[in-house]
Amino acid sequence: MARKEITYTPSAEVCSQEIHIVLEDDVIVEVGFKKGCAGNTQGVAALLKGMKKDEAIRRLRGICCGRKSTSCPDQLAQALENMA
Repeated sequence: MARKEITYTPSAEVCSQEIHIVLEDDVIVEVGFKKGCAGNTQGVAALLKGMKKDEAIRRLRGICCGRKSTSCPDQLAQALENMA
């Protein structure tokens, strides 16, 4: 079983300050956000548990928050893309 972990620092444009991700065989087993909108980030993390990395990227990439060019979910997608 290939286990990968990353702690990603998202864009200053979003509320979250860190995103911690754990993958096992490219399946998301854990996502945690430091700061951000607690209910939304916990909800996103719960929904992604057990999802394949590529599917999460496909669903989250390009989501914007209000007038910002990115969002916490989009930053999570970018973090997942950075995981080799």
